[in-house]
Amino acid sequence: MAQTLFLSVAEMRELVARVGLGTFIAKVQQRLEHDYKRWEEFEKSPRTANHAHGVGVIELMPVSNHEEFSFKYVNGHPYNFKHQMPTVMAFGALSDMETGFPKFLSEMTILTAIRTAATSVLAASVMARPESRSMAMIGNGAQSEFQILAFHAALGINRFHLYDIDPAATEKLLRNLAGTTGFELVPFGSTAEAVRGCDLVTTCTADKAYATILTPEMVEPGMHLNAIGGDCPGKTELHRDVVARARVVVEFEPQSRIEGEIQQMPADFAVTELWQVLTGAAPGRAGAEEVTIFDSVGFGLEDYSALWVAYELAREHGLGQSLDLIPPMADPKDVFGLLSLAASRR
Repeated sequence: MAQTLFLSVAEMRELVARVGLGTFIAKVQQRLEHDYKRWEEFEKSPRTANHAHGVGVIELMPVSNHEEFSFKYVNGHPYNFKHQMPTVMAFGALSDMETGFPKFLSEMTILTAIRTAATSVLAASVMARPESRSMAMIGNGAQSEFQILAFHAALGINRFHLYDIDPAATEKLLRNLAGTTGFELVPFGSTAEAVRGCDLVTTCTADKAYATILTPEMVEPGMHLNAIGGDCPGKTELHRDVVARARVVVEFEPQSRIEGEIQQMPADFAVTELWQVLTGAAPGRAGAEEVTIFDSVGFGLEDYSALWVAYELAREHGLGQSLDLIPPMADPKDVFGLLSLAASRR
């Protein structure tokens, strides 16, 4: 009987080192585009969320097509730094739909950062102005380096303005990317200063609150806003009027209505889903002066794409462990017999 391939944190780190982070992100971006363009083939649902009120949330994110099923377990606990733990921790699985066998189990804390960056640049590639070269990175935590490297590699962004309410986060970002060439990193003392004159703005903050990181007077004509921090009920980053005046693209509307920036808006507020833009069914931008928003909350299809790429790369590079997760059985109806077999071996 086949065994489950398990990719640990150490093995994921080794896989990224062998493939190269930029190449890994690009491969996930390519797979994302492929999968979003076959949107109708997937069975989709909003993620299931259990809230630990006041401290965080734990979620399950499933999706499937005719061949495969995937899910991700992920949390969001903004105060985990007090426990020396990440804000976001995740693992996921990829299974065969015909039999239900879980063929791949993987860490997804690193993989989620990769897939989020890949999704951001995929959306920006069809929503931002093609001549864009500068981006403000508001929130310099766990996701920031991945975003910067992805936007530079995929879209040629060569100047990044940095701001975080925690100066240590910005210092961490600068330290991690020290020596990286091809782009400029410039710290600022406020959000307003950081976004001024930028073509794109990425907001990636952790506080679970109705926040207004960006207000209308900060938003300039033609900006593309990559809003990736608001990802659950009661958590937003953009002032309501910023959303009201922009073209808004979401991943999966039923989920984004609950969790995204558009939770602030009436139910009939018009949005477009990303797959429609990628297939040409709807525009991502109507003109150079239009403000566009990718209201991204993360969606199970993106985790499926990332798991699929990680599974293929792990096998290609001979990484991962065979995990005895499902018992081999001579008689599939005799589960009790497994216990008798164990007893007979004592």
